[in-house]
Amino acid sequence: MKALIETIVTSLVDNPEDIVVTEREEETKVVYHLQVHEEDVGKVIGKNGRIAKAIRTVVYAAKTDENKRIYLDIM
Repeated sequence: MKALIETIVTSLVDNPEDIVVTEREEETKVVYHLQVHEEDVGKVIGKNGRIAKAIRTVVYAAKTDENKRIYLDIM
């Protein structure tokens, strides 16, 4: 899942070397934290959050464990 997030975001940003995706797994959910260069935050979020919503939709659709919810936080 981390590779999927990195692949999607790499094509959107100007500084792909600054992409950091961390994973925190809990009992009922898996949380992915996405960090990008501060100049690229707007590109990842998009106008009115449309790009962030599209990224989350793809990540949620690709989940493998049906018992755990997936969350994507963009920092």
